[in-house]
Amino acid sequence: MTPFALSVVACTALLSGITEPAVAQLGRQRTLLEPNVSHDSLMLRLPHLTPVLVTALREARPILGPLPLDSILAAGSLTPKQREDLYRLMFVHVDVNRGSDAELMLIPGMTTAKVGAINAGRPWKSFEAFRAEVAKSGGAEEAARIEQYLFIPVELNTFTDDVMDTFAGIGVGTRRWKREFAEYRPWKSMEQFDREIGKYVRGNPKEVQRLKRYVIIAP
Repeated sequence: MTPFALSVVACTALLSGITEPAVAQLGRQRTLLEPNVSHDSLMLRLPHLTPVLVTALREARPILGPLPLDSILAAGSLTPKQREDLYRLMFVHVDVNRGSDAELMLIPGMTTAKVGAINAGRPWKSFEAFRAEVAKSGGAEEAARIEQYLFIPVELNTFTDDVMDTFAGIGVGTRRWKREFAEYRPWKSMEQFDREIGKYVRGNPKEVQRLKRYVIIAP
């Protein structure tokens, strides 16, 4: 078995004990690690990641999307093919409703036609609907594979614990953030979010920007 295949097996084993909540807004996960929260030892098992690159990723946290992630790895001399190999196992998730074409195109195996189909279905309300629609042209397996790279943003004034629990593995749906996000309801603006949640991460203000990627306030 190749080192790449061994990495896939290792990551799959790590995630095999995770069950999907009844309501999922982070796409159903398979083999992806999230570099903002993953331990160095796990990232070092992945193809092409050296100790120097793992340190660079850790020091860049929070990494605010797949484009900054790609820039860090390109600066570390990973080729496009090496980065694509890596993104089969590690990625920063894309908002299925607000993500740019450039972000979506970093998903391994993505094509302009698939990006067009994702954009045409916006706004996606559930991954059940996403799977059903994308499977029409690409098949159920391909729909499920793409889903793991995506999320549907959490509505701050109406989310339930089941929805937030979906995001626990990437450091967003934790007990702390469930409590704080609910405490300030009703949310009126994202400026309010910056102000109130910023109190809790004063030592790392970029963390507010990371959390904001995953939430919306409905008009």
